[in-house]
Amino acid sequence: MIYKDRTKPIPERVEHLLGLMTLEEKAGQLVQPFGWQTYEHINGEIRLTEAFKKQIEQAGVGSLYGVLRADPWTGVTLESGLSPREGAEAVNTIQRYAIENSRLGIPILIGEECSHGHMAIGATVFPVPLSLGSTWNVDLYREMCRAVGRETRSQGGAVTYSPVLDVVRDPRWGRTEECFGEDAHLISEMAVASVEGLQGEKLDGEDSVAATLKHFVGYGSSEGGRNAGPVHMGRRELLEVDLLPFRKAVEAGAASIMPAYNEIDGVPCTTNQELLEDVLRNEWGFDGMVITDCGAIDMLASGHDVAADGRDAAVQAIRAGIDMEMSGEMFGKHLVEAVHAGQLEEEVLDRAVRRVLTLKFRLGLFESPYADPDRAEQVIGSAEHVELARKLAGEGIVLLKNEGVLPLAPGAGKIAVIGPNADVGYNQLGDYTSPQPRDKVTTVLGGIRTKLADTPEQVLYAPGCRIKGDSREGFEFALSTAEQADTVVMVVGGSSARDFGEGSIDLKTGASKVTGNSESDMDCGEGIDRLSLSLSGVQLELIQEIHKLGKPLVVVYINGRPIAEPWIDEHADAILEAWYPGQEGGHAVADILFGDVNPSGRLTVSIPKHVGQLPVYYNGKRSRGKRYLEADSQPRYPFGFGLSYTEFTYDKLSVSSDSIHKNEEVQVRVEVKNTGQRAGAEVVQLYVTDVASTVTRPGKELKGFRKVFLQPGEAQTVEFTVGPEQLQYIGANYEPVVEPGEFQVHVGKHVNELLSANFIVRED
Repeated sequence: MIYKDRTKPIPERVEHLLGLMTLEEKAGQLVQPFGWQTYEHINGEIRLTEAFKKQIEQAGVGSLYGVLRADPWTGVTLESGLSPREGAEAVNTIQRYAIENSRLGIPILIGEECSHGHMAIGATVFPVPLSLGSTWNVDLYREMCRAVGRETRSQGGAVTYSPVLDVVRDPRWGRTEECFGEDAHLISEMAVASVEGLQGEKLDGEDSVAATLKHFVGYGSSEGGRNAGPVHMGRRELLEVDLLPFRKAVEAGAASIMPAYNEIDGVPCTTNQELLEDVLRNEWGFDGMVITDCGAIDMLASGHDVAADGRDAAVQAIRAGIDMEMSGEMFGKHLVEAVHAGQLEEEVLDRAVRRVLTLKFRLGLFESPYADPDRAEQVIGSAEHVELARKLAGEGIVLLKNEGVLPLAPGAGKIAVIGPNADVGYNQLGDYTSPQPRDKVTTVLGGIRTKLADTPEQVLYAPGCRIKGDSREGFEFALSTAEQADTVVMVVGGSSARDFGEGSIDLKTGASKVTGNSESDMDCGEGIDRLSLSLSGVQLELIQEIHKLGKPLVVVYINGRPIAEPWIDEHADAILEAWYPGQEGGHAVADILFGDVNPSGRLTVSIPKHVGQLPVYYNGKRSRGKRYLEADSQPRYPFGFGLSYTEFTYDKLSVSSDSIHKNEEVQVRVEVKNTGQRAGAEVVQLYVTDVASTVTRPGKELKGFRKVFLQPGEAQTVEFTVGPEQLQYIGANYEPVVEPGEFQVHVGKHVNELLSANFIVRED
């Protein structure tokens, strides 16, 4: 059989297999049921359901979504879920049945969520992408993606539905935490690193998984920050901003892509043929697989209302360029009937099947469909990956304010750790996280206690309140605890933890109270969009009451979107933005609080003074205006901002030529020196301004960055290359253009603190 002959070229194998398939078998390859519904896990034994067996025997299944996923949505818990070994064994059971009990023995594509770690019990939980972006450390992130690929593939997962490449325009959006930030250039750098890390040198490698770029496109610019809302965006902005990270990732070899739920100018992305065929495949040369988001085809007939019914929706989607339906039923129900009824040409169906089969061959699934349970047990949650998670969390924490109280001295007296996020591990993991054993997650309280293990009496704790709700029951105990301390560390923020059934928190002792009516503190995550960027519940009131005690006050935010609280900005002695720092977040926060790690995180989203300033992203057009009646339009903390325990100075900015041809390059150099007393890392940022252009431009655009580590007194010359790629924009005819004229380059600490130099670009 040619398709089973590994010595034959993949296109030849695909065409041979396609020619053997019935219409029903072809449609079956485009179907992706929920993976956790294919088996039962009883007393350590994996049993396939009769419904799944029947589906395999009738027409086959192309893919499964979330075989290894566990969370309240799936109904899979720590108790009923799969260990690393059991997960690999479950995948093997599924694959073996599919191969041995279907006519052609086609292996199943196992797809898993991995935006900040393999979403399985026992897998390493890294910081969320918003934190990863704040590291500005592309190499470290690439290393993390290699680890994620290793853990996922070891259990049999072959495709990951990451990275998320959406450009955040309104941080009220609940999925802000899943994104790298508001700048397309920075996202592009992370996008390329993600593809390189996840996919490795070859897709059929034992540590490689296919990356799925999402959400294509404009998803981060929805109306009002509401999830999947309409996007009002011109073609030029779409080409120049939102499509840029996707194009860069496609050029890096991404194997899969996922259209967004939203519509752009009235056309849902799921059926946008211009995007899926004209741009993605014809212009960019993408040759991978396109898979919908969950339920996106249903939305065409019930939500967008551009389809009369399910069959119409399925036909529209596959015609537009969709190859597989994620976890829906439209393709399975309607495609075969549509072909028989003359509503869909079989060659359109064949086109989609061909792409699915090609990805399976590229992943080596026909040769190696099974996982190695021993290896899964060895690599998942390994000590090496845990250490990497701690390092990433430390580099992603941003020091927003410090009035000399940080770092804390170990012998500086008693520390009261107070707040609803001080000792609730799930609250620091973020959305798209499986439940993890409590001893695997180090909270901020746990991290501080570890630092001061020799003097445990030095650490006091009170939760004070919940994330949400108006109960002040815990205030009295929190205040009495703070009164005994020399320094107060308030750990507040938000939660993207779905209700894991853990019960409520005893606000007097911090102990877990298991009840039948557990409350959810979730105020961020997918589908959780907000009117405000303030702290939920009575958290601010708790901080204000404790501030009255006159103790040094350190605020640590654990959250998934920027927080705008002017009172805290004014009154706290120090503020750390830790985002959702993952399972090692407590250690990472403690490392920074006590000065073992010098903070080097920098903001990738601008933080406003007030929600009414939105949109406040740094690279808006120069015509956007300067102020409102009540205040100016500048953010509280600008893009690229972040403090350190040392000082960095910039000097000797130079441009290699004051005049270049539009096809030439200049070298931009600057000297950066650590003038403080501690070793530390500085993120050197390069921005470009087109002084006058035919089409309006932002005032500044990030075009390069370097993270440099310097010892006290050490200086380093940092160099950037600025050429056509950094100078071009989408011109009047919607094509990239470098216009002659004056340009400025800016280099410095953040977008509002820069050295500048000018040069001229010539036409001839």
